[in-house]
This record gives sequence, structure tokens and C-alpha cells, in this order.
Amino acid sequence: MVRKLEAVLTVREVAALLRVSTATVYAMVERGELEHFRVVNSIRVPRSSVERLVGRES
Repeated sequence: MVRKLEAVLTVREVAALLRVSTATVYAMVERGELEHFRVVNSIRVPRSSVERLVGRES
């Protein structure tokens, strides 16, 4: 069975989409506001997590 891979974003990409600083994105990750996972030492955020956040804000 083939499973579709979800698009993931870097912290910098999330910051650009939300028009905030990367420090703000890191803080949101720390507070649990954005789902994320680590790849070695970097953070990746599923696009769906950002879309849910934006949906809550509007």
C-alpha cells in the first residue's frame, strides 16, 4: 500500500507564510501550538498544522 506523503515545511518557510520571525515559530513549537518533528537537529512542521493554525486565527 502506498501512502501519500504530507508536505512539510522548515521553520523559515513557516515564518514566511505566517509573516513572523523564526524566533516566533520556535516559541510556537515550544508552546505546542504547532505540531512538529525533528530531522536530526532541525525542526519540520507539517503544512496541515500551519493550515489548522491559520484556520483557528480567522
